[in-house]
Amino acid sequence: ADALPHEALSNRELQVLRRLGAGRTVGEVAQEMHLSVKTVSAHKTRLMQKMGLERDADLGGRRT
Repeated sequence: ADALPHEALSNRELQVLRRLGAGRTVGEVAQEMHLSVKTVSAHKTRLMQKMGLERDADLGGRRT
């Protein structure tokens, strides 16, 4: 059986995904996780690629 897309994510990417999916902005996630916005953006880009998502809206939550 093939792995589900989210199973390919690192723990950190999964943490970022959960927060973004709950409606937090990249800036809010960065602050909560004590990371730079650039780092969170990189995690977001990688997790979207791994999950085959093309748009921010595919993550759920609000986007700013």
